[in-house]
Amino acid sequence: MTTAFEHASPPVLNIDNGVATITLNRPARRNRLENGDLKVLLGHFESLNRDQDVRVLVLTANTAGHPKPVFCAGYDIGGFDEPGHGAIFFEEIPDALAELRPVTVCALNGSVYGGATDVVLACDLCIGLTGIEWRMPATALGLHYYASGLQRYVSRFGLAGAKRAFLTARAFSAEQLNALGLFEAMVGLPEWDGVLAQLVGDILSLAPLAVQETKKSLNEIAAGQIDEALLRGREQLTTRSADFAEGRAAFAERRKPVFVGQ
Repeated sequence: MTTAFEHASPPVLNIDNGVATITLNRPARRNRLENGDLKVLLGHFESLNRDQDVRVLVLTANTAGHPKPVFCAGYDIGGFDEPGHGAIFFEEIPDALAELRPVTVCALNGSVYGGATDVVLACDLCIGLTGIEWRMPATALGLHYYASGLQRYVSRFGLAGAKRAFLTARAFSAEQLNALGLFEAMVGLPEWDGVLAQLVGDILSLAPLAVQETKKSLNEIAAGQIDEALLRGREQLTTRSADFAEGRAAFAERRKPVFVGQ
């Protein structure tokens, strides 16, 4: 008889009707990320950016067999000793995820630790499972974290929350994370699939071009890279789009718009 653990693999990509799902798939190791997994993730990200039909990416994990589900136990620190890898290579993953064209949703269906917390923060939206915890132990290991990760922490947790994460290495409960505004929703297993499906559906109902361009602008503003001329250009692009014309017509006619992404 085979078990879920025997089907472990690098992160698995599936695409269905404009929605891509990447599943971390090493449950026996609490989905700890190896250097090979990071390379696979980068490949998945590149292919999704090229696939214009994909509008939403859901990032989740196989937690089969876990008494207490773990989304990801972080980076395999043994990988630091592999040439060309370590913190600098790991940083490429959340940075690339943050810049993806599709809207990214982390379906955080278990506890998360270490560098994997920054992968979660790199997603645009997140739903969290009740009862999970979150811990950043970088300083407990003697490590000063990389710049973009610190920036994401301050942006998403606020300075006080980021200091608590790094200067105490204490775990956050799901309730504390929710109070920080990290979750779009915090739900139990019975409601999980329905809440995730509703969130993805809401995103898919929006005008694709407007969502794509607005995501770029929000990320730039959060990073302090405000170029008003660039933002105005995106605004003008959408006001001239077929989707904006359709959106106005649908509003006037009290019907659901049919957007085409142009």
